[in-house]
Parts: sequence; structure tokens; C-alpha cells
Amino acid sequence: MSIRYLCVHAHFYQPPREDPRTGQIPIEPGAAPYPNWNERIYQECYRPNTELNNFERISFNVGPTLFEWLAKEHPDTLAEIVNADRRMVARHGVGNAMAMPYHHTILPLATDLDKITQVRWGIMDFEARFGRKPVGMWLPETAVDDATLAVLADHGIRFTILAPWQARREHLDVTQPYRVELTQGKSIIVFFYHASLSGGISFHPPMTVNADHFATDCLLPVYENEGAKRAKAKLIILASDGELYGHHQPLRQYFLQRLLTDSCRMNDIEVTYPAKWLQDYPVTKTVHIRQRTSWSCYHGIARWSSGCACTSGDSSWKKALRSALDQIAAEIDQIYCDIASKLVDDVWELRHGYLQVVLGKVSLDTYLRQMTAKSLSSAERQTLLQLLEAQFERQRMFASCGWFFEDFDRIEPRNAIAYAVHAIRLTEFASGMDLSVFARQRLKKVISPTTGLRGDQVFDRFC
Repeated sequence: MSIRYLCVHAHFYQPPREDPRTGQIPIEPGAAPYPNWNERIYQECYRPNTELNNFERISFNVGPTLFEWLAKEHPDTLAEIVNADRRMVARHGVGNAMAMPYHHTILPLATDLDKITQVRWGIMDFEARFGRKPVGMWLPETAVDDATLAVLADHGIRFTILAPWQARREHLDVTQPYRVELTQGKSIIVFFYHASLSGGISFHPPMTVNADHFATDCLLPVYENEGAKRAKAKLIILASDGELYGHHQPLRQYFLQRLLTDSCRMNDIEVTYPAKWLQDYPVTKTVHIRQRTSWSCYHGIARWSSGCACTSGDSSWKKALRSALDQIAAEIDQIYCDIASKLVDDVWELRHGYLQVVLGKVSLDTYLRQMTAKSLSSAERQTLLQLLEAQFERQRMFASCGWFFEDFDRIEPRNAIAYAVHAIRLTEFASGMDLSVFARQRLKKVISPTTGLRGDQVFDRFC
């Protein structure tokens, strides 16, 4: 008889909603009776799942932008989430929390340097919150290619979780993790979630009405039918947005609690998580992954670049927005390099490590002293600060939410442009060079198919 294991992975994330000019989230009428969606989802999902101790039973990642908001608005809840992981470390030697790239960027669409910055910043944020190095990293939208996996491996990440269709292999056994061999002797472990069960709990509410029935009617048959018959231990991973449990589907925090306690216990199913599984079982299988794929679209990552045929409506604005922001980012980067290279030896290492300052782990003066042997004037320090702040805003431009939905006239794409405006303004403060005309010309090509709103008009609203 095989040993049955279950892991529920919950990806918790909210996009940056703050107005870069004020640092505050504007009132969002759709979130009533709460002032904004962060607060509404907190009350419906994050708080109740914390109170039910569900974070100790699941595998999870929390997006750094969500953690930043929780730290300001609900620090007690943040502390309880962190403590859940610490209790698992104390109990098993490894935690159940995973890290995530900082700004929910679609990494296969990012430059090599941006990949490194996003992964480095995600690791720094995780270490600041959890007090330990991450073993696993959740990829935004599970968007992946070999170059992205290589960056994770370079930074000590042992595993990630992907959708089964992202594997380039027939007869994939989703009950077992696989090793992906990369170039230069690197490798990383990939766990694959169960597609039909994960999709079912995410999009078919009747499936999650009764946890006991779910265990007997949905899980038990899968253990019998999935995986190699010779495998002694079989792991089923259910992966979804964490907001499913209470926000997308009301009261499902109780389903989660019941499933991972009494329902599993009655059916001899052991609850686990990837880092613990790797302690207990060797990884013997290898696989190649399909390049530039994701969990939100079977066809790849076009949803976040040029638009995908599987979504309805005119997506031409997506390609125009991606092109405009890529060009704006390149101009900002060039100015950053030209000025910062006169003051520090390695401008990209300066950016990669800058989150230490954002997180308050080190002062700006101390950080700059670490990064340059030169004695900087107060004006030079101010210039570097403005350049680095511009780089932070320029990273925020590429949060995946800006391209996820099918119309440009939404808050997420508008926010992407708002962060571009702020990055351009900070770059001008540091250099005297104004990229506004350049940006307007590119953004004019971004047009909402429903309202006709143009990107340059959004740009002017935030100037």
C-alpha cells in the first residue's frame, strides 16, 4: 500500500495599489464597505485563515508587496503568518513558506539583470520577514524558462512548483518531483501540481463545499490512479491563489481547515509540504521544461506581452504597453548607468542590493559606503538615492497585473504607467534629463479597445 501525502499550496498576492505620489491606496469603491481591495481581502481571507491556523498546515508564499502592506496595516497578522513557518521549522527542521520574486514580474519577459534583481529582492524580503534563507521560490504565474530557473539555482533556491503542462515529458507522474538539469552543472527540483483537482477547487465551488466528501470522492481515487504503481509514497499538490479560501469563495477557509485536519486523518492522508518531502524522499526522476510557459494560459506567456488568442477582445494594447515600458526602462537604465558608474564600481550590484535600504536593514549612508571606496558628497548621495528610487519604481512598472486583464482602462495598467511617471520624475531630479516627451510618444500607441483611453493621457494624469 502506498503512503498518501497531500500538500495544499496557496499563493497569496496583491499588486501594488499605492499612488506613488502619496504612498497611499486611493479609495476603491468596488471594495465597499472597506476602503480598498487589500482591506476587504484581508477581512475575508488573510485574517480568518490566520485565526484558524491554516498557515501552519499549508505550503504558501506571500508576495512582498502584500507583506509590505500587512506590515503597515496589520502587523499582528503578519507576525502570526511568520510564526506559523517558524513553528514548522522548529518541528521539522524546514519551513513551509516559500519566497517569491519581489514585484510579481513575468520573469521570462524580463531582462537578465531584472531577473536577478527580482529574485535577489524576493530573497532579501523573505529573509527579513522569516529570519531564514528560502529553500523554495514560487514564480509569478509560474512563468518559466531555463534562464529563470538558472537564476533561482544561482541564488540557492532548491525547488519551485509548476503546472504539469509546463513539463516537456509524456506520462508525467505528478505524484513525484523531478530534477531539471541546467547548464554549467546547475539543477533545480520541480514539483508539479495536480491540474484537474487544482482547477476544480479554484473554479468549481461545489467541489469545496464539503471537505470530507472531497477527500473520499476526489482525493482517494487520484492516489489509486495517479503515479507509478511501484511508488511507495505519492504526493498530491493542490495549488491555487490563496485568496480562494474566503475571498474568491466565501467560507472556504473552513473547508481548508477541515480538509487538512479531520478529513485527511480519517482517510490516512498525511499533510506535508515540499521542503519536508525533500527531507524524507530522494528525487530520482529528471525532466525538461517547456520554455516561456505559465499556469494561467496553456499557450505560453503571450497574455503578458502581445495578447493571447484564448482570451476575448482586442489585446493589441498589451504589445504596445509592453514595448513602451521596455523602451522607457531602457532609457532610465542608460541614465542610471551613465551617472552611477562615475560614483560606484558596480552599478548593477548596487541595484541588486538596494532592497536592504528599502527594508530598513541598513542605512543609505552605510550601504553606499559598502558599495564604493570613494568619499561621496551629500549631493552625490542624494543623486544615487534618486537613481535607486527610480529603479525601484521602474521595477514596479512590470508587475504582471498590468497585462493580466483584457482592457487597458483598468487600475492595474494605469498604475503601471503611474510608476513609470514617478521613475521618470526621479530620473530627471537626479540627472536633469526629462524623458517625458519620449514616454508620451510611445504610450500614445496604447489604446483601450473599449473606451479609447490612451496611454499618454494616463501619463499626463499622473504628471
